[in-house]
Amino acid sequence: MANSGARTRAVAAEVVDAVVSGGQSLDAAIAEREERVSPTDRSLLRMLCFGTIRKHWQLQHWISQLLGRPLKKRDSVINALLAVGLFQLYDTRIPDHAAVSQTVEAARQLRRPKLAGLLNACMRRFGREKIAEQAVADEQARWNHPQWLLETLRKDWPADHEAILKANDSRAPMWLRVNSARQSAAAYLARLADDDKTAELLEGIPDAVRLTEPCSVEELPGFMDGDASVQDAAAQIPARWLMADRPMRVLDACAAPGGKSGHLLELGGAGFELTAIDSDARRIERVRENHARIGLDATIMVADASKPREWWDGRPFDAVLLDAPCSATGVIRRHPDIKLLRRASDIDDLSALQGAALSALWQVLAPGGRLLYVTCSVLATENDGVVQGFLETNDDAVEDTVLPNNNIRDLMRRKACGYQVLPGTAGLDGFYYACLVKKVS
Repeated sequence: MANSGARTRAVAAEVVDAVVSGGQSLDAAIAEREERVSPTDRSLLRMLCFGTIRKHWQLQHWISQLLGRPLKKRDSVINALLAVGLFQLYDTRIPDHAAVSQTVEAARQLRRPKLAGLLNACMRRFGREKIAEQAVADEQARWNHPQWLLETLRKDWPADHEAILKANDSRAPMWLRVNSARQSAAAYLARLADDDKTAELLEGIPDAVRLTEPCSVEELPGFMDGDASVQDAAAQIPARWLMADRPMRVLDACAAPGGKSGHLLELGGAGFELTAIDSDARRIERVRENHARIGLDATIMVADASKPREWWDGRPFDAVLLDAPCSATGVIRRHPDIKLLRRASDIDDLSALQGAALSALWQVLAPGGRLLYVTCSVLATENDGVVQGFLETNDDAVEDTVLPNNNIRDLMRRKACGYQVLPGTAGLDGFYYACLVKKVS
């Protein structure tokens, strides 16, 4: 492919522009365009896109200093390309001369040849005047977060908000979940070592393995046979927690893409019945694919968790996992576009949906059964705010504060109700958990 480096940067600019100007998710924007890039350049494409979105406010602050006046709206893709270019100069090992020349050439590939000179001048001035070293007064640019989220995190986590912001601005490690029905995490660690891959275990989360260096799933021993799955260690806590009392009939509500339901199946054993539902027909296919890869079966349905009358057969479940749709503010380091796509006005709407799903699913839980409410949010409105409101209006509900093991206690913060893992703690994503028990009348 002629000048594949410039092509990769041009496509990266289109991806970034699709997120910033078009409101498209980063994963979807990349998936839609990556076929236009050489397979050998696709890891570079992802690095440029994720890094540029992660540093969005900082990069835009620098662009405002470099441009005499903003680019026209029709040239928003060039603004994105300049951001891609500055990211290369600031936060990659790409040689400056290559970053500049390939980014300038990308402007021509984007059919904006008249703006190539402007890009060249801006990128050279950026290095010459050491703009990256200058103090930044703008809070959004300094922390690379929108103002509403900065203020919310400061309110919810007054002593921890800066650590959360720094964690969100970092790259996430690659965690695996070992299929404990087939082998221990320690045994899989040895298999990785045989393939010259180094990794480590995490005390308290028995199926988790953290790779020292990320790799493609095709390189993982036994991945295609279901011996291991990619899943953050914090996302592995719910299945072990819910299965501690060995329930035999379990519902995984909002199950897509199937990581937690797959973990439940691996732990279930003989006679275990799992029902996995999700309201998104396309995402439910991911659940089927993930279950097929690990070779285990569940009852899978397209269904709305908040409307059990439409799908429930009337047989109570021993346990329910509600991995509620949320702001995903605990997994920003994996999905930096959340900072651009999420709005402050979304949070109250999400908490209302979460509360409605919790109330509806309480109906399908057997007396004495447990419901584990989980989000990948760090915002109180979606977490202990929802659970506390539910407990205040349901006399037959009580929180079970006993953790699945004592070793995870140091990873968690006790909230008014439930527990929170903050992003970056021991390399984990941010997750909230609250275990509710239905009283036996």
